[in-house]
Amino acid sequence: MMGHDGSWGAGSWVLLSLLMLIFWSAVAAGIVHTVRGARREHPAEPGAQTPVTAQNCAAQRTLDERFARGEIDEDEYRRRRDELALS
Repeated sequence: MMGHDGSWGAGSWVLLSLLMLIFWSAVAAGIVHTVRGARREHPAEPGAQTPVTAQNCAAQRTLDERFARGEIDEDEYRRRRDELALS
């Protein structure tokens, strides 16, 4: 890395620049990984929107149909709807 006269050569600053780039990229990736992991570990806040999935949509549709046909009353409908929102 050092030249014959004790100075840093042109190749050294290129290598050191690449090492700094790798270092800061690793730091940024670690922060992103930590933040994403922390978000997955904590359940959603009460009243927060849950992700819409095909299973949730089908279950909600079935629940709506049963309520419309009169198979379940309003209290039962609300209780089951709230349970679906939590899952």
